[in-house]
Amino acid sequence: MPESHQILSVAQMRTAEEALIARGSSVEALMDVAGRGAADWVWRVAARHRVTVLCGPGNNGGDGYVIAQAIRERGGDAVVVAAYPPQTPAARNARNFYSGEVLARSVEARGEVFVDCLFGSGLTRPLQLDDEALIAQLAAAHHHRIAVDVPSGVQSDTGMLLAGHLCRFDLTVALGAWKFAHFLRPAAGLMGALHLIDIGVEPIESAAQAIVRPSLKRPAPDAHKYTRGLVALVAGAMPGAAVLAATAAQRAGAGYVRIFSEHTGQVPSDLVLSTDPLGEALEDGRIAAVLVGPGLGRDADARERLAVALAAEIPAVIDADALVLLSPRNLSERTAPIIATPHEGELLALERAFECEATGSKAERALAIAQATGMIIVSKGPDTLVAAPDGRLACAGVASSWLSTAGTGDVLAGVIASRLANGREPFESACEGVWLHAEAARLSPPAFTAGELARAIPQALGACL
Repeated sequence: MPESHQILSVAQMRTAEEALIARGSSVEALMDVAGRGAADWVWRVAARHRVTVLCGPGNNGGDGYVIAQAIRERGGDAVVVAAYPPQTPAARNARNFYSGEVLARSVEARGEVFVDCLFGSGLTRPLQLDDEALIAQLAAAHHHRIAVDVPSGVQSDTGMLLAGHLCRFDLTVALGAWKFAHFLRPAAGLMGALHLIDIGVEPIESAAQAIVRPSLKRPAPDAHKYTRGLVALVAGAMPGAAVLAATAAQRAGAGYVRIFSEHTGQVPSDLVLSTDPLGEALEDGRIAAVLVGPGLGRDADARERLAVALAAEIPAVIDADALVLLSPRNLSERTAPIIATPHEGELLALERAFECEATGSKAERALAIAQATGMIIVSKGPDTLVAAPDGRLACAGVASSWLSTAGTGDVLAGVIASRLANGREPFESACEGVWLHAEAARLSPPAFTAGELARAIPQALGACL
């Protein structure tokens, strides 16, 4: 079975498990598959060194008993700390099959690997202080930390924390499907490496998806600069950001990038600068995508250039200043697709302009503004997701924190515009751009600049061919 990339809410995961049971499985059988799959990863870390599994009252605790038993069957050294007695039938069954030592929560267990199976993805209430202290004590007493499904004290559907302080884990083993907390901060920052255990969950049509490496193709043998995509970049009074975005668009595969600016100045020799009237210039039928925002400014002239750019029925990417200037009037008669790339401040500006409440999780807010505007929304930041007006949602993995420097958003906008100009469907273009941007960051040296990030885009692109 191919690896699943779907991300399920707690309710969707519960429905998926019920469907497996209806087809002849059982809670106990699913627990055994999940627990033994997780035990494989625990064994890789611990081998025969001491493993302490913290078990809670529910089925996540039952998974812990299965893990500890599987480690013991391999000849490993595993003990269970029972924070609570098992309360579900499946958890009690797993406890009965476990043949090893069970310690009370008051015992100060030490070892090589701590496995957190206290609470799973269904937790919605704040973590009790004594449970929070127990996790912290066990984490400090072991060299490695592994969370099963999600760390205890994490709200699975939002990525929010249900405790004042939670430790960081070296590894999180997801059970059955990815959860939103694996991708959304602050929880995603605690997870460490991520691995998924397949328990046979079928694809759910409405499920969100993880953004993974795209499969791209080299240009056709008869390709030329226009078939590879002409990107028109509408610039303003600050040419540096526009040049940076244009360079990124080139390096992400666009065959031709043309900057439209009323301000003459130095641009790299492989970029074309046009000072023609913008309305006339955008009538060129060979333009495959228009990018407006980087370096645009926020004055009356910038507002007019944005209006002219969006009046042209060309697929568009809007970023930076354009997101602050955008109004419902700009979109009232438009039919061509738009991809918007807001950070948190720009998302708030969009929510004000389009009268959306800035409430709910990051995913809920992105979907709401996508539906209100008809745009594809790339809600970027320390965690990034892509939302479409039709309800599609995709989440990116945790990217390099070195991206927190000026200009990297311009690079992202240029990469997405390039993918759009290549003829990709807008939602796919956004997801491809997000992945290439993160991969280029991974390949760049520490403390990279936005220019260095742009120069790494071809190497990231090469990984997809």
